[in-house]
Amino acid sequence: MKTNRTLQIVIIANLTAISTLLYSTLKFPWPFATFLDIQFSNLPAIIGGFALGPLSGVLIVMLRTLLKLAIVGTSTLYVGEGADIIISTATVLASSIVYLRYRTRKGAVVASLAGIVTWVSVAVFANYFFLIDFYINFYFGGDPEPLLQFMSRIPNITIDNFMGLYIVYAAIPMNIVLSGLVYGITFLVYKRISHFIDDLNDKFFPRDRLSPTVKTDENPS
Repeated sequence: MKTNRTLQIVIIANLTAISTLLYSTLKFPWPFATFLDIQFSNLPAIIGGFALGPLSGVLIVMLRTLLKLAIVGTSTLYVGEGADIIISTATVLASSIVYLRYRTRKGAVVASLAGIVTWVSVAVFANYFFLIDFYINFYFGGDPEPLLQFMSRIPNITIDNFMGLYIVYAAIPMNIVLSGLVYGITFLVYKRISHFIDDLNDKFFPRDRLSPTVKTDENPS
């Protein structure tokens, strides 16, 4: 089935609102690096990417970030938000492009795996090459010692080895857990959401089946 443009806008607006709420409120610190948060703001963007296409998913990422900045502001001179945009955009694009091509249950699994691999890889790259250095220089005047206090549960961590241990104990496992949870939830709920969108489209826009819009037909589960 093809979705009416008006309905697409409504869906994007609602998913953006949910994503913004999740981005700003529901957070759980990672025990080995308490400045890292497990938060689920990418879930609505991934669902939007699956249902409406990659560009819609990316639009949700951009809009939710702008709304978060407007409502809450930034404590990282926009560096944290910039990293979130890079990670989220790459993740949403990777998974939704795969699913756009293969709209089957197997395709959804492959799309989810592509999203997880992209999410973890880009997050590790961002942390290793600029995020940690930024926080050390911006917050602690170039001294990594205060940052180590947030990673005190990592065994045998020192100034000399903290980056490697941070990647092993925090950046990699936290993003694997988070992306796995997000894509697992997506896999479980997407079928119902897709059917709900189809029902709305049938009810309010019954003559738009042949309009040039994005497909939302087969479901991953």
